[in-house]
Amino acid sequence: MIDAKRTPFEVLGGQEAAIALAKRFYDHMDEHEPELVAVHRRDESGRVAAVVREHFTAFLVEWLGGPPMYSPVHGHPRLRMRHMHVPIGLQLRDAWLRCMTAALADPSIDPEVRDYLTRRFGEVADFLRNRPET
Repeated sequence: MIDAKRTPFEVLGGQEAAIALAKRFYDHMDEHEPELVAVHRRDESGRVAAVVREHFTAFLVEWLGGPPMYSPVHGHPRLRMRHMHVPIGLQLRDAWLRCMTAALADPSIDPEVRDYLTRRFGEVADFLRNRPET
């Protein structure tokens, strides 16, 4: 399904589907993961700020293989560098993955795509860990 001819972006359903995925991700975070929300810039209501959501959405669209929405504006993602100020251990990694798992649980997402993205997001989340566990 996902191969050299079809990107995850295409198989997921394009830009609208990627934007909806990012929205579900942050909506779940705001409702269920206060510790993860706390490491993000927040708005006056305490929810993850719109600008944070917009940056991630642009990154996600591009990362999935869609049009370049992030890098022309913000440069190379440099994920580790951009996240180094956040102490990411197992607890925050797992909270992030719970949010993404909930976002991917939408019935509109093909199970093969869900499995593929779950693996890839797990790899990225592990890559971003920057605190040893004690």
